Amino acid sequence: MNTGNFTSQVEASFLFVFVISLVLLIGITVAMIYFIIRYHHTKNDKPKDIHGHLGLEVAWTVIPTILVMGMFYYGLVGYEKMDEIPEDAMKVEVTGRMWEWKFTYENGTTTDTLYVPVDQAVDLSLNSADVIHSFYIPGLKIKRDVVPGLNNHMWFAADQSKRYDVFCAEYCGDEHAYMYTQVVALPRESFDQWYAGSGSAAPQVTSADTAQ
Repeated sequence: MNTGNFTSQVEASFLFVFVISLVLLIGITVAMIYFIIRYHHTKNDKPKDIHGHLGLEVAWTVIPTILVMGMFYYGLVGYEKMDEIPEDAMKVEVTGRMWEWKFTYENGTTTDTLYVPVDQAVDLSLNSADVIHSFYIPGLKIKRDVVPGLNNHMWFAADQSKRYDVFCAEYCGDEHAYMYTQVVALPRESFDQWYAGSGSAAPQVTSADTAQ
C-alpha cells in the first residue's frame, strides 16, 4: 500500500525559506550597522563615486538567483507530490456549502466529520454547492480551493491516530468563521468496524488509540 505523504516536504520547504531569510536578515542588519559606524561622515572624507563594478554586479545577481531557484525546487517537489494521488487511495466525496462540510464514502455513508484510517492514503474529491470555499487542514499541511462547477482533488495520509482541525480558508459569507469540522484518524480496526456498520455511532479517538 502506498501511504507516502508530503507533509515532511512542506515542512522542509518552510524551514529552508525560514533559514535563508533569517541568515539574510541578520547578515544585512549587521552589515548596515557596521557601515553606518565605520563610514560615518564625521570620521571619513567624502567617498568617491563608483561607476559600475562587475564583480559586485555578478554576485548580487547570481547569489539571489541560486537562493530563489533552491526555494523553487523545494516548493516544486512538494507540489508535484501533492498531485500524485496513490492508486489505492480511499475515495471520499467532499461537498462544501454555506457553512458546513459533508463527506460521502464509497459505501454511501454521509457524515459531517471525516473519518479515515491511519496510514491510508485518502483521495478527496472536492465540490461546492454554492460559493467558493477552501478546504484547509493545517495539521496535515494541505489546502485546496473548492469551486462551484469544478471538481478538485487533494490527498493525504494521516500517520497517527488523532483529530485534525479543518477550516474553510476562503471567505464565504457571514458565518465563514464557523465553517469548521475535523478529520478523525483511527486505527485500521476501529475504522473498519465503523465503516462496516451502516448508521453506527461515530467512533472516537481514545488515549489508547493515540498511543499506538
